[in-house]
Amino acid sequence: MAMSCSGEINKNLDSGKYVRYTSDQIEALERVYMECPKPSSMRRHQLVRECAILSNIEPKQIKVWFQNRRCREKQRKEAYGLQTVNRKLTAMNKLLMEENDRLQKQVSQLVYENGYMRHQLQNASVTATDTSCESVVTTPQQTLWDVNNPAGLLSIAEETLAEFLSKATGTAVDWVQMPGMKPGPDSLGIVAISHGCSGVAARACGLVSLEPTKITEILKDRPSWFRDCRSLEVFTVFPAGNGGTIELVYMQMYALTTLAPARDFWTLRYTTTLEDGSLVVCERSLSGGGPNGSTAPQSVRAQMLPSGYLIRPCEGGGSIIHIVDHLDLEAWSVPEVLRPLYESSKVVAQKMTIAALRHIRQIAQEMSGEVVYGLGRQPAVLRTFSERLSRGFNDAINSFNDDGWLVMGSDAVEDVIIGINTTKNVGAHVSPTNAMPGGILCAKASMLLQNVPPALLVRFLREHRFEWADYNIDAYSASFLKGGSYAFQGLRTTKFSGSQIIMPIAHTVEHEEFLEVIRIEGHAFTHEEAVLSRDVHLLQLYNGVDEDAIGAFSELVFAPIDELFPDDAPLLPSGFRVIPLDSKTDGLTAHRTLDLASSLEAGASVNRERSNTSNTCSPRSVLTIAFQVPYEIHLRDNVATMARQYVRSVVSSVQRVALAITPAWLGSRMEPKLPPGSPEALTLTRWICQSYSYHFGVELLRSDSQSRDSMLKLLWNHSDAILCCSLKSLPVFTFANQAGLNMLETTLVALQDVTLDKIFDESGRKALCSEFNKLMQQGYTYLPVGICLSTMGRHVSYEQAIAWKVLGEDDTPHCLAFAFINWSFV
Repeated sequence: MAMSCSGEINKNLDSGKYVRYTSDQIEALERVYMECPKPSSMRRHQLVRECAILSNIEPKQIKVWFQNRRCREKQRKEAYGLQTVNRKLTAMNKLLMEENDRLQKQVSQLVYENGYMRHQLQNASVTATDTSCESVVTTPQQTLWDVNNPAGLLSIAEETLAEFLSKATGTAVDWVQMPGMKPGPDSLGIVAISHGCSGVAARACGLVSLEPTKITEILKDRPSWFRDCRSLEVFTVFPAGNGGTIELVYMQMYALTTLAPARDFWTLRYTTTLEDGSLVVCERSLSGGGPNGSTAPQSVRAQMLPSGYLIRPCEGGGSIIHIVDHLDLEAWSVPEVLRPLYESSKVVAQKMTIAALRHIRQIAQEMSGEVVYGLGRQPAVLRTFSERLSRGFNDAINSFNDDGWLVMGSDAVEDVIIGINTTKNVGAHVSPTNAMPGGILCAKASMLLQNVPPALLVRFLREHRFEWADYNIDAYSASFLKGGSYAFQGLRTTKFSGSQIIMPIAHTVEHEEFLEVIRIEGHAFTHEEAVLSRDVHLLQLYNGVDEDAIGAFSELVFAPIDELFPDDAPLLPSGFRVIPLDSKTDGLTAHRTLDLASSLEAGASVNRERSNTSNTCSPRSVLTIAFQVPYEIHLRDNVATMARQYVRSVVSSVQRVALAITPAWLGSRMEPKLPPGSPEALTLTRWICQSYSYHFGVELLRSDSQSRDSMLKLLWNHSDAILCCSLKSLPVFTFANQAGLNMLETTLVALQDVTLDKIFDESGRKALCSEFNKLMQQGYTYLPVGICLSTMGRHVSYEQAIAWKVLGEDDTPHCLAFAFINWSFV
């Protein structure tokens, strides 16, 4: 590159004489370069005319100077990039060498223990039993402490330091590589999880371009990067040797769902400097009830085993950081279905260890200017918005009493929890003098999902808001932000033209988390509404929408916001959180077809896939929904009824969406694609076409090829919706082509739960009943123009419907077939 630049410059210098510029001339040219690195010919001539100190220089020579300057800038950037990659590779090589040394020590220890065990077994007496041996497996013990004994606390701190270092760089824990996290120059770092130890543990090693003291400051401020940390309070600080400190810390963690209590920790935190200049922050649980003598209400006391951060300065700048998180989350205290979440080292790695490393790298890239966000906002401001959305949503899910939340009585159905908070008044924040007494109401619920990819569900909820949202709820909440009023009308049908992303304003580095502002467009029904803007703006945060990424959960959180987007805007977050309870199955990606087209085209491959996945557990996840709305005191009961109905309608919509987006290949584990005893798809296709030709005298499919594979593809891709239902007292659908699945907005697996009577409206059912006898006697019939319903509740119009009996072997009736001609959504 340097040779090509020099050649180009020398070629230009050949046509003009060499010029030595003065410092004033260089300063003037640099100012122009900062504004425009590549000025046009007209701009160069203008520069010579208007700038007196450049008047003796020809425009051609100025052109050469700018070429030189651009070349130097390009060389500088590439050199800096190469230096950065070199530092990363050097640090990564050091980490890998340390990891290799640790593994070699572990292998040597295992070989020694193996030989020792063999020797013991060979020399053991058959009748003698050695009862003096103690188990090498230990259970986590809480450390006794006395605030009036600093020497005892220092002893605990030194013990914690030794145990932490043995985990961070030694073999105290059997570490295995985190699935999906491969080390490399572009990776986050080396991430490992524990195997076979008490509690759950994770470890990460990585290179960060910040100084150790800055990293220590960031990591000790746990609420700033750990989204599940509700509060962290330092109660007592003792000085220690080497300029270190001992702190007694109380921390409370949010519960992730409404089905489990929160967690709290009472710990000793020790900060010190090692002889090699490395900084260490280590921490462990203490016995006792904490600052107040007991566990906080609505919380379960969890244990932190020796954990912390080891930060080593690097030559040439930056630091190598080792992070260890080792917890016992008391899984016994949650329902059995949730226990995998509290017994998973992967979850600890994703939510704490990797989150800490990502946050530090995010800060480093923001400080270096590598990250540029939208709307002209500083990174810290936008990060604060993201934190406020997440914290507000967690507050709504947990509804702590000490925050002012109270639970309202139910309506005899315990599916939706209603909480109120009179200490928070959005209207008073916006207009203190005119605000009516009131507060915030939260309606929340949790449900178990089966075979629904969390990323796919959240992505659908974000991209198809009209499928589940009610514009009036958003407009009602947004009205409080403007200090005005919104006529409360409950739930009613509203024209909803959809949402539009105005600006994706933030995307965290190496973490699929996005912050955006969207506009929801509402249509006016009256002249008064038309005068005022009906648009609602939402600040929206979403993450975990990439199924190939490593993440603990998928989330969509949003809050109404003023269109001016002020920095101090009050936020009332609502949204969805989907947490997988089982390990991710290989091959579960959003790119898989959801309509069984691939299985119809390749039956053999599907059979192989079915046999490969038949022994795999179906993935499960927990969906938590929480919606917050402000209220005025005289409307509290009405708003509570509205919120309860709204959450139930959203739950119903999500259930329909979950059925529609369930990947068809997952359904093959639960049940066969066609009911037991039915023919294969190729045979059914032949029966459908032969019966149609027999009844109507014309061919259903027009093709020169008579192969069964060709017939199946033509039927699958037919423009009319073709469906088959069983010949039972309550007919259920057993098959549909692609158009049929699209019309009903479902999959072949979910189709088998749809009955024939559910897809017709009242007039359609009457028309079918009047023609049903004719259908059974004659073998076919025609249905007039009408309306049917999709599984999502949308109306579908069709010009004509044809029904006929499908005859199997020996001309015995097998099922009924329907063809809906020229259908479209209303």
